[in-house]
Amino acid sequence: MDSLTQIVLGAAVGEAVLGKKVGNKAMLYGAIAGTIPDLDVFASFFTDTVSALSIHRGFTHSIVFSVLFAPIFGWLISRFENYKNFKNWSWLFFWAFFTHSLLDAHTTWGTQLFWPLDLRLAFKTIFVIDPMYTLPFLVFLILAMLQKRTTKKRRLYNNIGLIVSSTYLLLTFILKWLAFNQFEEALKKENISYLQIDTRPSALNTILWSANIETKDAYLLGNYSFFDSKPISFEKYPKNHELLLDFAKNEKVKQMIKISEGWYTITKENNQLYFNDLRFGLLSLAPNAQDFVFKYKIETNEQYVNFIEEPKNNRDAKKLLFQLWKRLKGN
Repeated sequence: MDSLTQIVLGAAVGEAVLGKKVGNKAMLYGAIAGTIPDLDVFASFFTDTVSALSIHRGFTHSIVFSVLFAPIFGWLISRFENYKNFKNWSWLFFWAFFTHSLLDAHTTWGTQLFWPLDLRLAFKTIFVIDPMYTLPFLVFLILAMLQKRTTKKRRLYNNIGLIVSSTYLLLTFILKWLAFNQFEEALKKENISYLQIDTRPSALNTILWSANIETKDAYLLGNYSFFDSKPISFEKYPKNHELLLDFAKNEKVKQMIKISEGWYTITKENNQLYFNDLRFGLLSLAPNAQDFVFKYKIETNEQYVNFIEEPKNNRDAKKLLFQLWKRLKGN
């Protein structure tokens, strides 16, 4: 999830663990703890694109990290804070780390919660930025912050924030299931044979859902809003996986395919190959759009294969938000 959401969650968890004893400092350290797992993004400054993608939401988002580093941070804070209870500070950091990773597991990218096991947990029920999750949570956190640390109202407001946000998170599973059924029904009506379906919410909401459908030689991409009145339509994108055959044994290529969970297409533009990660969709809802959110230029020579992420245009993002809002209201 985005940084603000993780700060709010971390602060609320910190308050729940230690707010009665240390007041707003519990929120402060909870907020700090809520951002620490995301420091793995700095790996992109020290390694290549593929390695950085492999590292992202890996070790720092695991239960192992929470168990190992919570006592370290707990000990550090207990050294200079007036409240010296090492165990309670450690619990604060553990729960802030763990809930951060658990929340990220609901997004499309997911987390390696059970690292070092080679398993990425991704429920794909919520977008990385969702105002319906964050804003009510933030309001109740601020209300709690304004109360004295010993008052019942403070704990009440904080608990309401945690309950409301958690309830919404559970609701997204139901919404995903309903959207999945709609995609499945649409495929049956059109007599489309498919291998698998992958669904996810679109940006900033859980009303408009997107689906990737794998067929033998192509992927079908479609959108469904709970306000739709017309049948779902699908756009076809050829896999073109054969364009990577010359590099099939290359480790970077194998890693990239694994990172994308097999949801990728290869396109060729002016003799240049591109790797398109389908899990995050397109920057446009226009028919036959080719501007994928995550598109990588494949650089090759006799010795190596390298992937370079294509830069995104802010104008495309603004245009997409307008298109999403329009599409959300129904087809």
